[in-house]
Amino acid sequence: MALKCGIVGLPNVGKSTLFNCLSSAKAQSANFPFCTIEPNIGVITVPDPRLIKLAEIDKPKKVIPTTIEIVDIAGLVKGASKGEGLGNQFLGNIRETDAILHVLRCFENDNITHVDGSVNPVRDKEILDIELQLKDLETIENRIDKLEKQAKHGSDHKTKRMYEIALKYKSVLEKGLSARTVKLDEEDTKLAREFFLLTNKPVMYVCNVDEASAKTGNKFVEAVKESVKDENAEMLVIAAATEADIAELETYEEKQMFLDELGLDEPGVNKLIHHAYHLLNLKTYFTTGPDESRAWTFTQGTKAPQAAGIIHSDFERGFIRAEVIKYDDYVTLGSEHACRNAGKIAIEGKDYVVQDGDIMHFRFNV
Repeated sequence: MALKCGIVGLPNVGKSTLFNCLSSAKAQSANFPFCTIEPNIGVITVPDPRLIKLAEIDKPKKVIPTTIEIVDIAGLVKGASKGEGLGNQFLGNIRETDAILHVLRCFENDNITHVDGSVNPVRDKEILDIELQLKDLETIENRIDKLEKQAKHGSDHKTKRMYEIALKYKSVLEKGLSARTVKLDEEDTKLAREFFLLTNKPVMYVCNVDEASAKTGNKFVEAVKESVKDENAEMLVIAAATEADIAELETYEEKQMFLDELGLDEPGVNKLIHHAYHLLNLKTYFTTGPDESRAWTFTQGTKAPQAAGIIHSDFERGFIRAEVIKYDDYVTLGSEHACRNAGKIAIEGKDYVVQDGDIMHFRFNV
C-alpha cells in the first residue's frame, strides 16, 4: 500500500537517527541543522509474530511480511509557513504523508546543539504546531472565499456543508488549535478530507530520551504528556541513540541481552512501527500455504473484494467469494485441511468486512 508516515521535528532532535533504526535506507546523521534536506524514504517491515507462527505450521518456501513507508523530512524552523529555511519544501513533504511522527528532544546533551539553545520539548512542539496551523489557516481562508461565492449562487448541499465545515476550522485555527481538535460526524469527516489540512493528519509524539530514561521517562516526557492530553494524538517514549546501538548488534541473543539490561521487553522501534501502523488505521490479513506465508496490509473497514484487489486487481474485478479462517482456529487445528474438516472455514461474499488476522483464500473468475 502507498500509505506512509512522515518523521518531522526541529533540526537536531534525532529524526534521522530514528529513521536509520527503522529502515534499511540510511539517512545522513550529523550534529548540525538541515543535515537532512531531501526527504529519505524507507520501507519498514512490520513485526508480526502471527506470521512467524503460520510459517512454522506450513513451512513455506517464502515468508513475506507486510511493510509501511516512512519518510525522514527536513527539520523545520520558525517562519516555515512563510517560506523560511526549507519551509515550503518541508510543508509540501508533510502534505504527501498520511500520518505524522513528531519527534521531540527530551534529553540534555551539551555535545548536541539545539537550534534554539535549550531543551524544551513543549516549546519545540508549539513551534511546529504554529507553522502547520498558519499554513492550514491560509488554505482554509482561500477555500472559504471560493466556497462562499459558490454557496451564494445556489450551489449544492455539499458545497454549503463544506463552507460550514471550513468556518469551523477557521475558528479553531485562529485560536492556535489544530484542525484535528474539531469534532465532526462521519459524513462531515469525509468531506473535510478534501481540504487536505496538515493539522488534520493523525499524529504521534515521539519523545526521544537518553538511555537512562528509556523505561521510566523523565521531566521532559511528563511536560509533553501534560501538553498533549487534550489532543486526539498518541505518544511514545524511545531512546533513539540506544535503538541505534541495538540495531548494530548482529544476533537476536545479543539484542535480547541488551534489552534485558535496560529492563525492556522489546526494541522501542518495534513499538513505534506498531503505533505507526495503528496511526494509519491499518490491519493485516494473511495468505499461507506450502509456497508462501504472507501478510497483507489493508485499511480498517475494507470489504472482501477490495482486500482481494490488494493482491491483484483481477482478484477484485472477478471476485466470487472469500474463504476465511480465523487465525486462532488455524493455529489450534494446524492446517487448512483440518480447519475445513472441522467446519472452521467461512464462505463470505462481497459485503464481508475483513478482520485483522483473517486467513484468506479468494475465489475469482476473470
